[in-house]
Amino acid sequence: MLNRKIAERNRYIIAIGASAGGIEPLKQIVSNLPADLPAAVFVVVHVGQVSYLGEILDRAAALKTSVAENGVAFKTGNIYVAPPGFHLLLHDDHMMLRRGPRENLARPAIDPLFRSAALSYGASVIGVLLSGSLSDGTAGLRAIKAVGGLAVVQHPNDTLVPAMVESALHYVEVDHCLPAAKIGALLGRLAAEPAGETLPAPPSVRLEAAVAAQEHSTMKKEDRLGELSVFTCPECHGPLWEIEDGDMLRYRCHTGHAFTGDAVMEAQAVEADEILWSLLRSHQQRAEFARRMAERERTRDRSALASEYGRRAKDYEADAAVIERILESRRVQVTDDGSVSAQGNGEEDTN
Repeated sequence: MLNRKIAERNRYIIAIGASAGGIEPLKQIVSNLPADLPAAVFVVVHVGQVSYLGEILDRAAALKTSVAENGVAFKTGNIYVAPPGFHLLLHDDHMMLRRGPRENLARPAIDPLFRSAALSYGASVIGVLLSGSLSDGTAGLRAIKAVGGLAVVQHPNDTLVPAMVESALHYVEVDHCLPAAKIGALLGRLAAEPAGETLPAPPSVRLEAAVAAQEHSTMKKEDRLGELSVFTCPECHGPLWEIEDGDMLRYRCHTGHAFTGDAVMEAQAVEADEILWSLLRSHQQRAEFARRMAERERTRDRSALASEYGRRAKDYEADAAVIERILESRRVQVTDDGSVSAQGNGEEDTN
């Protein structure tokens, strides 16, 4: 079981988040952690419905690695990995798995782990952010720093996809920024050092952590985190509240879906692309149906009706041609941070 004396003295919670391009640096970090690490390590990586991350890290690390289980007490010297489809949260020396609202289009997401760790363990937390697209993890690192914990990020030049760590460097007072090859040894040293003073957590951090834990499912007037915006949630299409988190702008809907600004744009781009393809298919089908109706009327010598259907078919074909030109104009380019942008008359990010 967790050694309380060590827990009260040292930085004994290490929370690591990664996304695109994060597996290799994560393997490198856990392989460099000391076998007698006086801390428990928790890992969230954006994954699909199936993940072998636990097995991958278990082969790489000297520490025992397993998939996190709901309600199970954690031990120092162990690595715990979030399973697909669940946020990994920490509370009272045990782990919680919750199917709370997705954050930044992901579940598991990094921010819920970081926030819950900050609330439960304060200055004893070290938050680590690795390679990934968009900006999940930045708000969570801000929460860790707010209560006196430490923030460590992989150096952008060492990442395959630097967007996540660049966001953190922009919005968070990061304590250490270095290549993955050096992070494991650093964490070993930091975990053996005394933790500083734990500071009171901001009320907004408590509220957002409760949403992820499915303990809070509404956005009552007294609990709103920001101002109601003109935008709708890309996930459930409800209204979005705009949150001023320092100089960082974030969004959350009343059912709990949370987004940074770039995540909103990402979701909007995907939605716009789906709408365009749906419209193209609809107009092509309408044109084909009208052509068949025109042919049918011609075989029955009803020329006027056949002409009307023929005219409609041409109109639908013209509409489809316009949509095809829009789709063709969205030239796909891969940007420096690994995201995908489409440029035509305007510019959108479409991952």
